[in-house]
Amino acid sequence: MKLLRKRLKRRENQQIAGEITVMPESTDDLWHLRYVIEPGDLVYSSTFRRVEESTDKIRPDKTEKKRVRLGIRVEGVEFHKFSHRLRVKGVIETGLDAGYYHTFNIEPEIELSIIKSNWRTHQLERLREAERASNKAPIIILTIESGEAVAGIVRQYGVDELFSIRYGSGKGSGDSTMKEFFNDVLNQLQQAYYSNACDALIIAGPGFIKNEFYEFMREKAPELHKRAVIEQASSTGISGFMEVLKRGAVARLRAVERLAREVKLLANLMAEISRDEGGLAVYGEAEVRKAMQYGAVERLLVCDEMLMAEGSEEIEDLLRGVERMGGNIVVFSTEFEPGKRLKALGGIAAMLRFKLR
Repeated sequence: MKLLRKRLKRRENQQIAGEITVMPESTDDLWHLRYVIEPGDLVYSSTFRRVEESTDKIRPDKTEKKRVRLGIRVEGVEFHKFSHRLRVKGVIETGLDAGYYHTFNIEPEIELSIIKSNWRTHQLERLREAERASNKAPIIILTIESGEAVAGIVRQYGVDELFSIRYGSGKGSGDSTMKEFFNDVLNQLQQAYYSNACDALIIAGPGFIKNEFYEFMREKAPELHKRAVIEQASSTGISGFMEVLKRGAVARLRAVERLAREVKLLANLMAEISRDEGGLAVYGEAEVRKAMQYGAVERLLVCDEMLMAEGSEEIEDLLRGVERMGGNIVVFSTEFEPGKRLKALGGIAAMLRFKLR
């Protein structure tokens, strides 16, 4: 997520109001925005809408859609992860056809501005988290088949080719030449991986060569092997890169990092809950609120659905209270298993600094 502009102001009642302009860069970013944009917000973006032109004809020609910039007062938000799209529906407030309904179809690389009278703490943190994710160390995609390998580095704008190795006819097959081919690929791959400070590697291609190279890495470069995953692709080079991206491999790697953190936090929570006479954890809104009042909350865990539900203002007050007393807040996604398990505990829990009597 690119955070392009911020115009925020804290009011006398401590609420934060104003405008934030963002550009989502992935399906993950669209998912984040699903929990940021809510009914009542004013959202601006460029879109296409039919424009009728004045004419002397009794029956006007078929109108064409033109790009216009509109501001709509949001009434509903839907996230479609399979079509990589966020649909924001509402009434046009500024721009062409004011008073009519319109739906923004927000996709990656489409800029939008969100204006709120009250930016909630978890919404601002979610945007910061999405921005941090986009600034993480890059990922390399290696596409490989018999006698041919092409590697590229994933940037925010696409994939830049790093190197290509192509053996002539007759090379790259047979045990000795395959080993020589794999050594050449691995040497250049290691140089590219470490010189670009990458943190993950995707090995893709048709057939079984990618699997054989993966096993070759296990012996020759075990540390790099630990950072590698295998994906299917029908070709090498640019078309192979695009296929890997289209399959969502990079997005899944980033999602795995978030999931791993949530799994660990939930495991720690359950371990403390299961201790005899109770450990350093509580769950359920009433117990968490009690712990907050004593200043005992070190880390608060809350489901994203609770922050979007009716009556979420009380949860917001609880979150602000935890922050005032130096506690950390982690929002769990209910699309992942840890978030579902936390939801079963009441949707909110806390790790404590000390036990409550």
